[in-house]
Amino acid sequence: MRSIPRVARAFAVTGALALGLAACGGGDDDTSTSGDGGGDLVTVGFVAVGPEGGWRQANEANVQDTFTEEAGFELKYAPATNLDQRSQIDAFTSFVDEGVDVILLSATEGAGWEDSLRRAQEAEIPVILVDRGIEPDDNSLYVTRIAPDNYEVSTSVAQWAVSQFPDGGNYFVLEGPAGVSVVNERNKGWDDTVSSVPGLVKVGAQTANWSTEEAKSVFETVLRANNNDIQLVFAQNDEMGLGAAIAVEEAGLTPGVDVKIATIDGTRPALEALGEGRLSFVAEYNPLFGETLLEVVNQVLDGEEVEPYIVVPSETFDSPEAATAALPSRQY
Repeated sequence: MRSIPRVARAFAVTGALALGLAACGGGDDDTSTSGDGGGDLVTVGFVAVGPEGGWRQANEANVQDTFTEEAGFELKYAPATNLDQRSQIDAFTSFVDEGVDVILLSATEGAGWEDSLRRAQEAEIPVILVDRGIEPDDNSLYVTRIAPDNYEVSTSVAQWAVSQFPDGGNYFVLEGPAGVSVVNERNKGWDDTVSSVPGLVKVGAQTANWSTEEAKSVFETVLRANNNDIQLVFAQNDEMGLGAAIAVEEAGLTPGVDVKIATIDGTRPALEALGEGRLSFVAEYNPLFGETLLEVVNQVLDGEEVEPYIVVPSETFDSPEAATAALPSRQY
């Protein structure tokens, strides 16, 4: 998708304003403009996910802290209502109708965005995907996606699991909501590595909607149904992994000993649990990429080309010592 350079946009806005003033009939010296220089700000519509857990809170707060008036932006933050895609599509449509300069999109669901993205394209409003992708992934409809690489992150978890269970074992996967791109990407990265190891047996997988309480409930049921014969849990986010740890403890087992739990996100509570031995492996999914996003927005509005997928670097933590070392500087 091509974006209209900010210079061209500025001329278009200035021309429209001049025509409007001329039509009013001239000469009135007390004509005033609304706002205090707000017309100089770049307007950014942020179609966001909203409350969903520690990672999401850190990510969206980082974006809001970056796109400030002091930095030259007016950020219009539109979180989804109860994670509902319809509310996101409505917000996206409103931003197109308003004629914002750029739209940032963190989609609650991957599918169903083609019509909205085409409307933005017709209006020459560039769209940048923040964290989550769209399905099917038609990158002609957006400028770029900025996110850690879910496939690589989940592959790192799977490689750790294979190294921990050379003789095999039974495992269960706690997934995020169905239809979300990151869930599909994390499943693929994990499956492509683990499925080739015959000794690792998948007992099942179920969504727990990123929730600690739901994960606890789901994994309690799984443990009972399998007579506690589960050695490994892959939780696709930290909150679900912490819920699994509670279920393990309440079953009279010891997390990290009887059941090893690996998670993705790298939030402070997860690193604290890793430091205590309740979690066994944490793969970071770095949420703090507001500065990268701002740089890309400026490049796009200046008419520069950017890569279609900009990967945010992330790291992994495989021991209590690694977690303890990382905690003092952990911002989320």
